[in-house]
Amino acid sequence: MRKLCPNADREDALETILEVPIPEELFNSLGTNINLRCENLHAWMKGQTSDKWSAPVVLGRINELRFLLYHVGSPLIPLQVHIDKISRPVKDSTIQASTAKYIVQQYIAATGGQQAISSIQSMCVIGEAKIGATAFHLGDQTVKGKATEEVGGFVLWQKNPDLWCLEFLVSGCKVFSGSNGQLSWRQASNPPSLTTGPPRPLRRFLQGLDPKGTANLFIDAVCIGEKVINNEDCFILKLETSQATLDAQSGPKYEIIHHTLWGYFSQRSGLLLQFEDSRMLRMKSNVDNDDGDGVFWETSAESVIQDYRYVDGINIAHSGKTSVRVFRYGEQSANHQREIEETWKIDEVGFNIWGLDQNYFMPPKDK
Repeated sequence: MRKLCPNADREDALETILEVPIPEELFNSLGTNINLRCENLHAWMKGQTSDKWSAPVVLGRINELRFLLYHVGSPLIPLQVHIDKISRPVKDSTIQASTAKYIVQQYIAATGGQQAISSIQSMCVIGEAKIGATAFHLGDQTVKGKATEEVGGFVLWQKNPDLWCLEFLVSGCKVFSGSNGQLSWRQASNPPSLTTGPPRPLRRFLQGLDPKGTANLFIDAVCIGEKVINNEDCFILKLETSQATLDAQSGPKYEIIHHTLWGYFSQRSGLLLQFEDSRMLRMKSNVDNDDGDGVFWETSAESVIQDYRYVDGINIAHSGKTSVRVFRYGEQSANHQREIEETWKIDEVGFNIWGLDQNYFMPPKDK
């Protein structure tokens, strides 16, 4: 990952620190020499100017990038992840719930042990990703479009599941999102727009990056069976979002109907090898007089988690692939389905970042 941009005007000048590191291959593709690469990188980072946002071609391009970043780059989950000690009494639990708690304890041991993961007070992650829409279906027809693969980088900061921030930059379009413990927020750079909601964890942390948060999430799950993932026998843990949580996470203009999560834990190593979730959301057609109609969005995501390596005694996944399917239907909406795929790689992980306080996670001011 490239973190610095050389000064093309003066060789003896200090290099510019990039807010979000970008893949080296992306920097090399920006030109045949260092001066051209720096010039194109400056234009790429600056993005489109406001007077061009209304142009149909530019607007369509920006909307596509934001769609990709929202659905696969920075999705949230509605569940509350506890930050206390990872344990629950097995007394009076069902066999399925007791089995799930045992599997989670095996996962804790596989990722470094209770003492090691409990010592994590904060973390920073730098990674790169390739995102692309693989298919588009309109009704019963498959519409062939120009296949593109967007390359970018991201930086993650976290103190606990409700205190985090993410900067994700792809092709000049950046999404800046986070949670300060009281609300979650997301801001796109092109054009600037800020949306807020209840505090929620970032899904990306559950893709092998945050063992403590993952264990605390699945400690309340149930074991529903077994499945072979990448030639490994895995236990399946399932977690349903309660109706009270769904109601609390819903807003005046939309309703979350259901959200279910599944974790596939290796019987051999104890590690999380696959993470899935499925959500249905209804956009209300009439906020003042809700009649149950509207536009429905179904989103299902499947993340294959790979390349576990130890960092300071913690076993962290360093690569993987996420496939997302988005299906829209309902009143005054043409039924359509999008399929998106992201491959990601982690370049750096650091724990217990000195000086990372609550003020760092405050939402930006809406302009």
